[in-house]
Amino acid sequence: MSPFAAFRNSVILAVVLSLCACASTQQTKEEASLPTHPPTAADIDKQALRENMAQDAGPLQKFAWLEGCWKGNVNQRHYREHWLPLHGNMLLGASHTVYNSETQDYQFLRIEPNGNDIFYVIAIPDEKEHRFKFIKEETDGKDTVFAFSNVTDAFPQIVSYRRATEGWMYIHVEGTLNGQPKKVIYPIRRVDCGNDEFLSQ
Repeated sequence: MSPFAAFRNSVILAVVLSLCACASTQQTKEEASLPTHPPTAADIDKQALRENMAQDAGPLQKFAWLEGCWKGNVNQRHYREHWLPLHGNMLLGASHTVYNSETQDYQFLRIEPNGNDIFYVIAIPDEKEHRFKFIKEETDGKDTVFAFSNVTDAFPQIVSYRRATEGWMYIHVEGTLNGQPKKVIYPIRRVDCGNDEFLSQ
């Protein structure tokens, strides 16, 4: 074999070995990038939750803490509020008041944007909706107060949600009734939706 032929064969062999090494390295990278197991239903749910939270990180995010179950009692009246998670740029809730083991009233609630404003809406069966415009968020000590106003309706004209510590919330309803100022405060605390135990978060 001539020196030229030997040199040509050695070059060809080197190229072939180099291609094989590159192919092996690429295969190793692809194998390393493959998931060790197929995604479970829980993984898919978590991903969907992350996507929904990203979509819902809008003007209503400041009210997302309402999600969950709340209960309290004043003057032998037992009341509850349940709020669904913020989703679709809306918060949906319901309230239920019981007196002497009988339902006194119930309401459907929602917080929603309308143009550049945010509204707290109370829907009572067989009545027109009561819409309260969000007017301010302010800090009072360790508490944060979210206030809504509707000066055109009868009492109440102001509804405020005071987010306190240790899982407490205080709902203030106030305004003028029969020409006299009136204010009612409902202390209410977060509870586990399953067993009704008080929560401190």
